Amino acid sequence: MLGDCGMKEWERLALRKNSVTIMQDLVVDDLLIQHLQQDGILTENMAETIMAKPTSQGKSRQLLLLLPKRGPRAFSSFCAALMATEQQHLSRLLMDFTEKDKSFSEPSLSLPTQECVIPAKRARTHESMEMCLDADSPVTTAVLPCTPEFYQSHRSQAYPMRSCPRGLALVLSNVRFDSANTDLDVRRGGEVDEETLRRLFMELDFTVSLHKDLTAEAMRRCLEEFAQRQEHAEYDCTVVCLLSHGVEGSVYGTDGQLLELDWVFEVFDNARCPLLQNKPKMFFIQACRGEEMDNGVDQLDGQERTQSPGCEQRDAGREGERDDKEREEKDRERLRVKLPQRSDMICGFATLKGTAAMRNTKKGSWFIQELNSSIRQRANDTHMADILVQVNGRIKSREGYAPGSAHHRCKEMSEFTSSLCKDLYLFPKYYPNN
Repeated sequence: MLGDCGMKEWERLALRKNSVTIMQDLVVDDLLIQHLQQDGILTENMAETIMAKPTSQGKSRQLLLLLPKRGPRAFSSFCAALMATEQQHLSRLLMDFTEKDKSFSEPSLSLPTQECVIPAKRARTHESMEMCLDADSPVTTAVLPCTPEFYQSHRSQAYPMRSCPRGLALVLSNVRFDSANTDLDVRRGGEVDEETLRRLFMELDFTVSLHKDLTAEAMRRCLEEFAQRQEHAEYDCTVVCLLSHGVEGSVYGTDGQLLELDWVFEVFDNARCPLLQNKPKMFFIQACRGEEMDNGVDQLDGQERTQSPGCEQRDAGREGERDDKEREEKDRERLRVKLPQRSDMICGFATLKGTAAMRNTKKGSWFIQELNSSIRQRANDTHMADILVQVNGRIKSREGYAPGSAHHRCKEMSEFTSSLCKDLYLFPKYYPNN
């Protein structure tokens, strides 16, 4: 029972005055809703109504409409839920607002100490291959929104990005492996990566599916089913994230069997996945691509040297082309437009071929940390290829910390491949038809 007393007036005012910022930054996901349900603030029907809204702002708006009517504990429960879902900046925004005016004389909110105090750093230990024990990662901030002016000035050279939601996102995360069939270690910190990606793409208005600890065969079935989902026809792009142990060209299922990455790309090519033809397909692979540890090299003073050929040549001559040119031009209108077997893809790899990937057991992998941070900070005005260049730069500057071990001062270098044919802007939180 909520009781007869409703939300206090100063709490209502705090929500109302900050509603624009809250609707822009708030991520209403399953964890936040579950927290409010466990506290008795939301009923199951209310939760379903909120989550049925197609956009993140729609979910936020519906929640803000309900909260003032949900009793005297609704405000404090909402703030606690924000803290529990790593949206501390919004909780502080609401609490700071109430402290600015002395008329708000109610006692300050009491939140769990462990959610407010930065915990002491744990003793640094090391894992096999995909490991890292460096400094804490940057604090996650809300995705910055795209402005109407930026959209209008860049949309002509970009892939269409108007659908709501933007597309479907699939995250396959293997953390615990079958010890009876494989000697692969538990990927401590892997849970952090999967949650980071889930929250990131939800905030970017993707419909996210997360599947954990699958065998190689189960991963294949999941990918095939995902590629054939009919919703792809209505949406503008898609995302696939694979998080596991790996070797060059493959990632491991929990049964120790390998899933070939080339097969994964084939599932989404223009022949097998026609609903995504001419639409951008993003892949992010957090896995080792070998066992070699990158120990880095000392940088020399002076400019870097580069070499490039003086000219470029075609692999084939042109003599045979002239004979058929006129005939091809006459037939062109009768021919159906053809596409390459595989196009419009971009894939970010955590590390280079043959080398191991780094992971912090507390903060998650280097690559996912930097990918998350870069997208949140730059997706509003930077296309995806340039964002991945920035990720490369950030990874390049990082260094492992494990004194006394072979992993001390280890390095990593991410890379990406692309067959994109236009600029891939996500235009976050902007919908030209609204």
